[in-house]
Amino acid sequence: MSEPRLRRGLGVPDAVMIGLGAMIGAGIFASFGPAAAAAGSGLLIGLAVAAVVAYCNATSSARLAARYPASGGTYVYGRERLGEFWGYLAGWAFVVGKTASCAAMALTVGAYAWPGHERPLAVAAVVALTAVNYAGIQKTAWLTRAIVATVLAVLGAVVVASLTSGQADLAHLRPAGDATPWGVLQAAGLLFFAFAGYARIATLGEEVRDPARTIPRAVPLALGITLAVYAAVAVAVLAVLGPVRLAEATAPLADAVRAAGAPALVPVVGVGAAVAALGALLALILGVSRTTLAMARDRHLPQALAAVHPRFHVPHRAELAVGAAVVLLAATADLRGAIGFSSFGVLVYYAIANASAWTLTPGEGRPPRVVPAVGLAGCLILAFALPPASVLSGAAVLAAGAAFYGLRRALGNRRSGAS
Repeated sequence: MSEPRLRRGLGVPDAVMIGLGAMIGAGIFASFGPAAAAAGSGLLIGLAVAAVVAYCNATSSARLAARYPASGGTYVYGRERLGEFWGYLAGWAFVVGKTASCAAMALTVGAYAWPGHERPLAVAAVVALTAVNYAGIQKTAWLTRAIVATVLAVLGAVVVASLTSGQADLAHLRPAGDATPWGVLQAAGLLFFAFAGYARIATLGEEVRDPARTIPRAVPLALGITLAVYAAVAVAVLAVLGPVRLAEATAPLADAVRAAGAPALVPVVGVGAAVAALGALLALILGVSRTTLAMARDRHLPQALAAVHPRFHVPHRAELAVGAAVVLLAATADLRGAIGFSSFGVLVYYAIANASAWTLTPGEGRPPRVVPAVGLAGCLILAFALPPASVLSGAAVLAAGAAFYGLRRALGNRRSGAS
């Protein structure tokens, strides 16, 4: 008897919107400050480096997703192209790291929408969005459209207010002596995660109509739109604040509109950040549950999580398990300082995706060799350019996953030998 499958209901516009909802998240409202602290006036160069690596990763992921249109993303690609361990390691990095990211994003919603009451609002947001995902992928796509439209309107207002003010100085955009190669790489590593949501499209491969055509179109479209939006916002805030003030800003977009003489937009930016965090959280829960489903099907996670709802055609047990884990973390832990290992894990995840794409033959839709080569090298360089604490915590989480895999294999071999 064949296992139940998810329903293919997403076309190109739906897939692009889900990708945009994942990428144009709360990170854009906060990430430019730390990136400017690392790169100084080389911020835009760091953004360009991050975009190149993201393009390579997106191209590799799209080609693989078209060939393997199943839930799980790089977990599936690594397993099929490199072997079971590499697929497992990619899935482990994604599920553990992104579950922590979900909790941090939920706390971000609470911090913007109801300061001082972050935890109860974070829990409520997770419960509500888990319910939306449970009700079916089309409900998720419709909510994502509304979220993306709201966030784009807010970001457009920030760009217009900043660039049309008398405070904008285009001289701030030119790299100066404070921009070092290492600082630019560290900024690229911090900014890369603004683009990481395109994997959500590939992760939903089992729910996309005509995946061989839809995914290769949706991924570059979503990435291109996001790059254009991020470049416009980066130019606007850098022109108004300059690299020094931007590096010191804890809420760069709010500071930019305030400096531009539009203080009335500050609460609007706060609303936009909360809505963007909701969109990112919605997409994260979606992606983690699909990778959990794929790993449960292969018994790397409890097989009960592989169930598909007969009416809604979603991995309902995986979604509920992910939602419960995120609620627990959001209610008990402050994870904003612990997202470093998630960042490291995402870069390892994409490194495995590029290594998998390298093994494709021309007949299997292999991209030009330079694409996975640059993507693989870029991921590893950016991973180890992250702050040392992020590298150490990320490596520790991956080592724990590898140890768990080895122990499970050893126990399985002992049982086989005993029988």
